[in-house]
Amino acid sequence: MSGLCLGSMYGLIALGFHMTYVVSNTVNFSQGSSVMLGAVLGYAFAVRLGWPLPLAFACALMACAAFGLLVERTLVRPFSSRGSNAWLMATVAGGIVLDNVVLFTFGKEPRSFPSVLALKPIEVFGAGVYPLQLVIPVVGIGLAAALAIVTRRTRRGKALLAVVQNTDAARLMGINVKRTIAVTYALSTALAGLAGLLIAPLFSVHSDMGTLFGIKAFAVAILGGITSASGVMLAGLIYGISEALVTALLGSSHTQIVMFSLVIAALALMPNGLFGRAPVKKV
Repeated sequence: MSGLCLGSMYGLIALGFHMTYVVSNTVNFSQGSSVMLGAVLGYAFAVRLGWPLPLAFACALMACAAFGLLVERTLVRPFSSRGSNAWLMATVAGGIVLDNVVLFTFGKEPRSFPSVLALKPIEVFGAGVYPLQLVIPVVGIGLAAALAIVTRRTRRGKALLAVVQNTDAARLMGINVKRTIAVTYALSTALAGLAGLLIAPLFSVHSDMGTLFGIKAFAVAILGGITSASGVMLAGLIYGISEALVTALLGSSHTQIVMFSLVIAALALMPNGLFGRAPVKKV
């Protein structure tokens, strides 16, 4: 259950990488900072300001979406529109700036988030599991399924798919490509912020909590095949369960060594990921 919980979070964050890549052929390397931003803002609104949790969570997610719009407008669009890959370093730098701004304003001491569904463990097959660990996989998989339905059944979703398939044709059909890409960035950072809010009661909240989550989520996105949404989510679950098993059997000191070695080996054998497809080049 711990592995499913973590895997769902990796999958949600990795879905953000998937969405921005397929729509704009760019990725937001400050995605891990969005995880931290969601958790920190949720803590600030719920604990420091005393807002009800639903209101605090909603405002935190809107702020994360606004951060995504800012990243796309200032750190990605100016470079990608000129055919430059400098957006890669710009988004990394943007994440570092945000981490340090939060460090100076929020402080470096880890803080405990209100225990939402994590007060008392329940017994599942003889093991103690927090109810939140059962809820998180349901939320993660449910959101991934809802995203798939929205992109295929709604007007905005079909516009998104049109941009994915052919940007120039979508523009000729009257679709605002720049706005679609901006919305994608907003949605991807909101998903990362939601991941931060969901895991905050199980972990401490601090300014660099999202760094490792972002790295692992990008590894999951590549491992699953970044062009496949279902592959990315499934790869997240596989990675989370494998990580939990390695930690239980070998200890936490070996977790990152073993997991990233397995990622390297998997990509060496399958360069396009577990569920990705090699791009078709037209001559």
